[in-house]
Amino acid sequence: MEGEMSVWFDVARVAAGLNVLFLLTLSYVWVRNYAELRSKHTLGLLLFALFLLAENALAFYFYLFDSTLSGWFATEVPRIAWQAMMALHVLETAGIAFLLWVTWD
Repeated sequence: MEGEMSVWFDVARVAAGLNVLFLLTLSYVWVRNYAELRSKHTLGLLLFALFLLAENALAFYFYLFDSTLSGWFATEVPRIAWQAMMALHVLETAGIAFLLWVTWD
């Protein structure tokens, strides 16, 4: 059971890390676009990316560096809750990856 929990923890951690990288890339593109176009749409995308980046950076920090919370997440959180949190991180990664692909194309 504990080994299975560490797998959920690792999947959530990797997904949050990928989200941070993808959102930094999207933010870079949208800052460049906003500087050139001054479009409200681009500004909205940039602000959305920055808020989502803050959420994922905080989650990534908790998963990697905060020993109290990461220990609690890995050992005390019920399995169904970890599966749900991991699923949300993975779905978010898929959505952000698609948005990155569309934006970069």
